[in-house]
Amino acid sequence: MDAAAYVTLTRQSGLMREMQVVAHNIANLSTTGFRREGVIFAEHVARLQDAPSLSMAHADARHIDLSQAGLVQTGAAFDFAIQGPGFFLIETPEGERLTRAGSFTPNAEGELVNADGHRLLDQGAAPVFVPPDAGPVALGADGTLAAGGQPLARIGLWQPLDPNDLRHQGGTLFSAAAGVEPAEGATLLQGALEESNVNPVAEIARMVAVQRAYELGQGFLDREDARLAGVIQTLGR
Repeated sequence: MDAAAYVTLTRQSGLMREMQVVAHNIANLSTTGFRREGVIFAEHVARLQDAPSLSMAHADARHIDLSQAGLVQTGAAFDFAIQGPGFFLIETPEGERLTRAGSFTPNAEGELVNADGHRLLDQGAAPVFVPPDAGPVALGADGTLAAGGQPLARIGLWQPLDPNDLRHQGGTLFSAAAGVEPAEGATLLQGALEESNVNPVAEIARMVAVQRAYELGQGFLDREDARLAGVIQTLGR
């Protein structure tokens, strides 16, 4: 296989990864707090012995779109939405994780947990506790959770120390290996949830473009295969 075929194969591999990411985005159009992802293409130049350098596509890195999504009113006391930058901090068996999905319920111990049973953490990274007899709960814009006029906790908003360090861990959870820090400039809303920030029209258009690019590359590989077969057949006579 010559250099042109190798270059095309690396490009095809990257396009396949991008198609998988686009399909994942479309599948999560209605997932609360979902963050759209994209694939970053980079050029990898390899130096060849006694030949010109070879430039190949490289598409392993992913980009997470942190743009604000729309808010939907639910009226539920423990549905929280972030308006602005930042994430909720969740305690999981694998460690602390970030999320924009703000639907919580009190568990048997009175701790606020998400749908998977992972505990919501406050600004001191401690579980948020709501006594069963606390009465109606109100959430302030600064994250202060109160009942009967008495503060119970202050929900923390966090962000990764390095935005490029954010990694999708499945569902709507993200990890930040370099650590997190308090987020500023955001407010919290009670009785609302943030929608997915995936734009369906843009994603479908992107899917069509990636599919066409992949088909062009496949067409080149088919013609290259036919050319090599013809050469082998000619030389074998």
